[in-house]
Amino acid sequence: MVPVMDQAIPMVRVRGDELEHAGTLALFGIAGAVQFSIAAAQILLTFAIVCWVALLVIRRERFEAPSFFLPLIVYAGATLISAAFSPDPRTSVIDCKQLVLFVLVPLTYRFASGKNGGTLITVVVSCAAASAAFGIFQYGILHYDQLSQRPQGTLGHYMTYSGLLMIVMTAALARILFSNDGRTWPALVMPALAVAVALTSTRSAWVGVCAGAAVLFSLKDFRLFAVLPILLAVFIALAPASVTKRFFSMFDMNDPTNRDRVAMLHEGERMIQARPLVGVGPNMVQRLYEQYRGPDAVNKINPHLHNDALQIAAERGLPALAIWIWFVVALVRHLWQRFNAEAPNERFLAAGALGTVAALLTAGLFEYNFGDSEVLMLFLILVTLPAAAHRHAAAA
Repeated sequence: MVPVMDQAIPMVRVRGDELEHAGTLALFGIAGAVQFSIAAAQILLTFAIVCWVALLVIRRERFEAPSFFLPLIVYAGATLISAAFSPDPRTSVIDCKQLVLFVLVPLTYRFASGKNGGTLITVVVSCAAASAAFGIFQYGILHYDQLSQRPQGTLGHYMTYSGLLMIVMTAALARILFSNDGRTWPALVMPALAVAVALTSTRSAWVGVCAGAAVLFSLKDFRLFAVLPILLAVFIALAPASVTKRFFSMFDMNDPTNRDRVAMLHEGERMIQARPLVGVGPNMVQRLYEQYRGPDAVNKINPHLHNDALQIAAERGLPALAIWIWFVVALVRHLWQRFNAEAPNERFLAAGALGTVAALLTAGLFEYNFGDSEVLMLFLILVTLPAAAHRHAAAA
């Protein structure tokens, strides 16, 4: 007769393996679904959290996360403090629900081990290819070819759509340049991604793609920079007239959107001066915009200040901005260590993550993309992949 304890051990192991597999599939689903539906991605995130917590309990695992997760937790705490001192604490606290997305760092660290990182990149690129094709269809067939109506895929806004494509383009280029296998599919998809991003007429995403590519080229071979002028010439020659006009508007300070972005710097500065320690509160910039608006403003109201650092400082205060900078520095430092590691898988994933950070931060000079839930979700997953690969290698 087999003792009950001996029967329980295999049962726990089987349940643990099932949860491991389910959690990994859920993580893959999040990375793919976020490019089509935030609701579907959040449902999968909930399921992945349940699997992760169950594994912690069943296997008695200890909580693990990469080093750059600590500043994210501190940043979340600073955000909650800002919400408590907000002119409308209820509105600000409700907005803090986005902080839950930070759990994607330990989730990815737990489930994206071994070869899962490369597989996840393939899933992300494949979903982006379908999304890009739909965006091109919107532009060419459904006439989403005006600034008032741009390709947005199945998402709610063209800024979110272009921001996701920007991140995926960087990850795909990293695989082409640094991976020893799996290059063919990203290379085939890259033209569609580039066309889709161009047709969104989103200048911040264009600049972000260039920044991400520049980082990857510098990491691989400085001579690759010679490709950039050629690509620019091809873009200007082949792009529709409206897209070309939008490109040159970046350098026109009389352009209304450019003047309004300069005005937003002044609005943000006044908000910071008024409440330097805790800011005006999460999700309060739009509500209080008219109070701080100056005579140079083009729009009467804006949902945010179109700049990551400025938005964080105005919303949550200068201490929160300092913590966010700490997170960025810690993340880049960690990724640089992984890039210099001998493991080829870590090197490819770290290069893509470094390019993704450069793309997000550069685009974030002109757009509050760190506050875009879909963009933030995919960003956190991709930048955690090198740490997850290192965790698996260390365990092995």
